[in-house]
Amino acid sequence: MKCLIATLFLIVSVVTTQAQGVNEESSVRVRSVQADFTQEKQLPILARPIISKGQFLFQAPDSLRWEYFSPIHTVLLMHGGHTRKFIMHDGKFKEEHGLGVDSMQIVLQEITGWLDGEITDTTTFQVKSKEGDTIILIPANEALSKIISRIELKLLGTSGLMNSVTLYEGPDSFTRMVFSGGLLNKKIPVVRFVEP
Repeated sequence: MKCLIATLFLIVSVVTTQAQGVNEESSVRVRSVQADFTQEKQLPILARPIISKGQFLFQAPDSLRWEYFSPIHTVLLMHGGHTRKFIMHDGKFKEEHGLGVDSMQIVLQEITGWLDGEITDTTTFQVKSKEGDTIILIPANEALSKIISRIELKLLGTSGLMNSVTLYEGPDSFTRMVFSGGLLNKKIPVVRFVEP
């Protein structure tokens, strides 16, 4: 789960970077990205996939809110160099602490490194191919490849927004997020990145 969360943060960086790359042609810089998502988790042991719903918000240069509304209401916040995780318990958000949250801070450094350029190889992922509206990323190291075999990004036409992201975790296991209602460069109140 911790690795999946870290990977999701990396995906958001790819989404915002790709949006920026598309918009450079029209001299528009990405200041924010927001979208709803439906996540499908498929494992061989499941009779049917686990479906989650949520929303993510990104504000340049390094503010992010990744929120799952169901099945468990969880909020991951990154702002001002700090990363925090909250889980809803008995109608109130409770903050979680520990190594998982600390490791997200390290991921932030890679995210901010991708925000000002094209999608390129990093120490975590390598670009295997870019064809049409699809980008394939593969793990750059063997340890990560045991958890994620590849990531497939599908763009939404020339808008710079992401249509879907699929993380392949094995031959019969994957996590797919399909995005909807995507908006670029709409101002997001700072409070959305500091309070659950």
